[in-house]
Amino acid sequence: MSEISAALEAILFSSNRPLKLRELQHATDTDRIGVESALDELRESLDGRGVMVMRHHDEIHLATRPQYASAVRRALRPEVSGKLSAAAYETLAIVAYQQPVARARIEEVRGVNCESVLTNLELRDLIAEVGRGAGPGQPKLYGTTMRFLQVMGLESLDRLPTPRIDRETDASTPSSGRAATKNG
Repeated sequence: MSEISAALEAILFSSNRPLKLRELQHATDTDRIGVESALDELRESLDGRGVMVMRHHDEIHLATRPQYASAVRRALRPEVSGKLSAAAYETLAIVAYQQPVARARIEEVRGVNCESVLTNLELRDLIAEVGRGAGPGQPKLYGTTMRFLQVMGLESLDRLPTPRIDRETDASTPSSGRAATKNG
C-alpha cells in the first residue's frame, strides 16, 4: 500500500466524522487525482476485511461492513434509537432515489402529508436539506446523508439496488385506465 493510502487510512480511522475530499487533499498535501487514486487503492486493500471506505458525494468515511455491524453493536452496546416506521422507510426510499427532492414531490408519491416523517428522518440524520427549489417559496430540497449510507450498509449511492416495478400496480395507474377508456 502506498504512503498516501496508508495516511488516508489512518486519518479516516481517527476521524469521528466523514471528511471532505478537500480536507484529505490538504492533510496529505496531495492533489485530487492523487487522493482519488489512493482512496481506490485503500478500498481495494480493505476488500474482505471488517471495514470499508464509504463515499457520499465528496465526503469519505471509514466504517464497519454491514455483515459485522451486529457484532460491533453487541460489543459497544450503543444507545437504541428505535426502529423506523414503514412510512419512514417509504419516505427515505423516495428521497434516496429522487434526490434532491422537495416535500411536495414526496407527498405526491406517497399521497399523504409527510412533514412529521421528514422531521423525524432529519433528526436521525438520515436526510438533510441539500438546497432550495426554484419554485414558489423556494421549497427545501432533501437528500440522503452519510448516516443514511451507514444505516443502509452502502458504500455509496451508486450501490442503491435497482427498484423493481410491480406489474399489477403499473397496470392500475390512471394513465393505463385512460388508455383503456379511450379504446373501450
